Amino acid sequence: MKAIRLKDLRQGNPSIRLETINNPLLSHPQEVIVKVLAVGLDGTDKEILQEKYGVPPLGEDDLTTGHESLGVVAEAGAESGFTVGDLVTAIVRRPCKNLVCVNCRNGRADFCQTGEYVERGIRGAHGFLSEFYKEEGRYLVQVPTELLKHGMLAEPQSIVEKVWDQVLRIQQRLIWEPQTALILGSGPLGLLAAMTCRLLGLDVYVWSMSPPESLQAQLVKDTGGIYQQAGAAGGPETLTAYAKAINKPFDLILECTGYSPLAFEAMSILAPNGVLALLGVTPADRKLEIGSDKLNHSMVLENKCVMGSVNASRKDFETAIYRLQQMEKQVPGWLDRLVTNRMKLEDVPQLDFKTIPIKAVVDIVPVEQWSSLVKQTKEVAYSFSV
Repeated sequence: MKAIRLKDLRQGNPSIRLETINNPLLSHPQEVIVKVLAVGLDGTDKEILQEKYGVPPLGEDDLTTGHESLGVVAEAGAESGFTVGDLVTAIVRRPCKNLVCVNCRNGRADFCQTGEYVERGIRGAHGFLSEFYKEEGRYLVQVPTELLKHGMLAEPQSIVEKVWDQVLRIQQRLIWEPQTALILGSGPLGLLAAMTCRLLGLDVYVWSMSPPESLQAQLVKDTGGIYQQAGAAGGPETLTAYAKAINKPFDLILECTGYSPLAFEAMSILAPNGVLALLGVTPADRKLEIGSDKLNHSMVLENKCVMGSVNASRKDFETAIYRLQQMEKQVPGWLDRLVTNRMKLEDVPQLDFKTIPIKAVVDIVPVEQWSSLVKQTKEVAYSFSV
């Protein structure tokens, strides 16, 4: 089968190649072979493919990349919980093996305490940018066929769902009736966060570098949100100035850019009792001067909370699938417009991420064949069972 591989990662001079590797084979009744339909690319993939920082499995030099998957079960072990023809996506993180990590031992590897976790396509395990992959049934999540076109978005949406779940848990500390949300950034994660907050009934404001006539801005407006270009001529030059101009408290702020100075500025404009969730990171090594006393004063006296969040659990994936269905029902076609670039496996080694306005998806199987492929797979499985 064909796969995108980061080659020679342990040798110090890695390269990206489309290679032919062996097809996976079932070796346990709890395992499943998945035929990949599509894989989404995000900022993590950009860093892996451009900076070549991924970690191959133990004892290997190469890494198959990709972690936002959509596929159909081609073979299913008797104890996997799946049947041939099921549409699935895969949870990304695997638990560490350290017995002291209570979270990994209890199904919450997204809260791993040791940092020894494994992530498919990122760290210590091969990913999904291939024609097939093998997985244990416990790490797969079934996708309804009505979400066939958008199932690869379940992984990024699961990140948003985890944040919302954690915010609700944190805010059990008080009576909280949030009215406004501020989203920093209009990449795929920021746009999904904006749509999610609108579906949750919040007034949504998005602050981003994209111009007001951009597709990003239009997608925000189509959700019912308000878009503001950062540093636009004639507009507020800073986030602080923007907050002052609209004169509304931000009960929830989601920082989706990874630009750390913006995160510290967001702390200062957060409403009393509010929550700032940090979802993005960048590999830069910036230094910043801040008014630390003033910031500390407001954080303490106004009961503000700052939280970081990465990865997601099965529950978050399941909620993400539900939310994506809500999005498609609320604004039909919105998710289609979120995906701005579609490509083939052979296009990935030469991919320039600067040419991607919002979201890229690698189609392992041509989109027009997905429905018939899923139907045929189910029919074949049925014929063998009777």
